[in-house]
Amino acid sequence: MSEESRKPEEIQEEEPCQEMEQPGPEMTGENQEEANNTACEAAQDEAGTEESGGEAPEQEGQEPGEEQAEAKGPEKKDKKTEQIEELTDRLQRSMAEFDNYRKRTEKEKAGMYVVGAREVIEKILPVVDNFERGLASAQEGDPFAEGIQMVYKQLMTALSDMGVTPIEAVGQVFNPDLHNAVMHVEDPEAGENVIVEELQKGYLYKEFVVRYSMVKVAN
Repeated sequence: MSEESRKPEEIQEEEPCQEMEQPGPEMTGENQEEANNTACEAAQDEAGTEESGGEAPEQEGQEPGEEQAEAKGPEKKDKKTEQIEELTDRLQRSMAEFDNYRKRTEKEKAGMYVVGAREVIEKILPVVDNFERGLASAQEGDPFAEGIQMVYKQLMTALSDMGVTPIEAVGQVFNPDLHNAVMHVEDPEAGENVIVEELQKGYLYKEFVVRYSMVKVAN
């Protein structure tokens, strides 16, 4: 049977792929046949891929355990990061608490020192008052009074080095934080609430009042 006498169905079975478009004048018959064969092979490969469901071939040398390890890797890293952040936060809090405790302890120690020093100074001040009264009644040129004056100066120098200073009173405006008014007089020559007389000297220890000045206030 010749090719012309074959049925169209048989011709279609032998030619599953479409031939390429008619070649141009520069393409020979052999080149046309080779191009048709290549197109047929490509079509068959594409059909085979569609039948297999389009699944990509498994990578060689990769086991399922490795995929699970890779999937769990970021989880472990996140847990470690969270643990590091938690420990860092706890450390910073502990350091802040310790710093506050240190400052509070230093403040308490300083307060205890001030309280102790004030108690000692309060007991020394009556001795200072007696020195001043004795020197006020002493006669000039008395060798004994000169010796007392030297001892008094030495004592006041020691108190000054400790931070003890007398409170200014006469001529100052009355200040209830420093002065204790025990008398009130009318004096047209003095200003309002001005201290005209100091009855007992007051003292400061650094910024703290050890003893208030007993004063007489005018107007």
